[in-house]
Amino acid sequence: MRRHHVSAGCYFIGHTQPLLLEAYLASCVGLAVFDPRSGTGGMAHFLLPEPVAAEGLIHPEKYASTGVPLFLRRLEESGARRQGLRAAIAGGALVGPVEEIDLNLNIGGRTAEITEQRLQEAGVPVERAETGGYLASRLCLDMERWSWGIEPTGLEAPAADRLARPPRPEEIARSIERLQPIPQAALKILRLIDEEEYDIRLLAAELRTDQVLTAQTLKVANSVMFANRTPIESIDHALMFLGVNLLAQFVIAAAIERTLSQPSAGYSLCRGGLYRHAVGTAAVCEQLARTVRNGRPGLAYTAGLLHDIGKAVLDQFVADAAPLFYRHLMEKPTGDFLAAEQAVLGTTHCEAGYELAARWSLPETLAEAIRRHHDPAAAARREELCQLVALGNLILHRFHAGLQKDRPELAALTPRFQALGIPAERLPRILDALPLGVFASGTIGTAAA
Repeated sequence: MRRHHVSAGCYFIGHTQPLLLEAYLASCVGLAVFDPRSGTGGMAHFLLPEPVAAEGLIHPEKYASTGVPLFLRRLEESGARRQGLRAAIAGGALVGPVEEIDLNLNIGGRTAEITEQRLQEAGVPVERAETGGYLASRLCLDMERWSWGIEPTGLEAPAADRLARPPRPEEIARSIERLQPIPQAALKILRLIDEEEYDIRLLAAELRTDQVLTAQTLKVANSVMFANRTPIESIDHALMFLGVNLLAQFVIAAAIERTLSQPSAGYSLCRGGLYRHAVGTAAVCEQLARTVRNGRPGLAYTAGLLHDIGKAVLDQFVADAAPLFYRHLMEKPTGDFLAAEQAVLGTTHCEAGYELAARWSLPETLAEAIRRHHDPAAAARREELCQLVALGNLILHRFHAGLQKDRPELAALTPRFQALGIPAERLPRILDALPLGVFASGTIGTAAA
């Protein structure tokens, strides 16, 4: 059976077919609804309870208050009968150690409450609801048998340990060598970003030297991943429509997409999970950089995009040693992810990423952010950038869990805000400002697979 991952801020509607819809939920809330008689149903994934600012009304599907009525209306337009609809909801959890910020904002709780209220107002019965608690969950909808399932994630019982040894340094070196190098044109653009030389002529000239990268960049610019609804047909068109800063971000996203979209099931819970997490972290880092003094949003975006590049190096070894690796994680309640990597693999994704950055000749600023995004205080330079990436990574894990089998130290959220001088109360506005396509994977809106 085919699978379709419904990301935050998105919904999917279709008819009876061999397709499994799934959403991984932390504070977000998932809603599965179907009418078995008409063979119509789908799933919605809400990021926030209601719009924080007026701009949020542009994308009503992101919020429970506006997304539930929209979703139900689209279901009826696709053939569902209102009186025949059945619903299940999940999510709205307080993932990780509960902090004052969680209790004050209560993002997940309010999202779940509003979802239930809107369904009650519409006369749609909720036949199953598993919301709240302290664990991330997976909501799925079988569109062939019209059945749903809700299960916690992160508590999977490890299989029996197999005999595993840490990969030898030469094996890791070969893994680094096998990864396709970042194109030279993209590397030069990375250096322009690092040096703040956003010259349109320089960027366009470098991009035109690599036809493959140009084609990949246009593909990314036109993909649902970035929710772009205006076709971008050329680099000149992209420069005019997107601007130099956004185009530079798309170039780097295109350059690493293949690297982070490997089919292996080591770190990622779903295909492309590493890449989606990277893009989401990048967008959060960009928004955070806009709130700090002397922040550089373009550089922060790029650092967020590259922060987990070391996982591409180690992914195959994690897949081979998965039972032992996750047993190490389960034995530590706070989830010391780097310690588990060190014990099982003999290194960490941070160090592997730093080695890869050196091989690719990435600017030292970015290499340091890759190496220190779990320990920004140890950074030799640009500690603020490392702090931004550390916070962006935590926000993605805390409020959009499920793309990776990862258990970062979530209790560090408030200290990370404090280290950057950003009021924690700005978190809803930061999330609300993210582009809709940041989390998107697959079809946004009514579609059939």
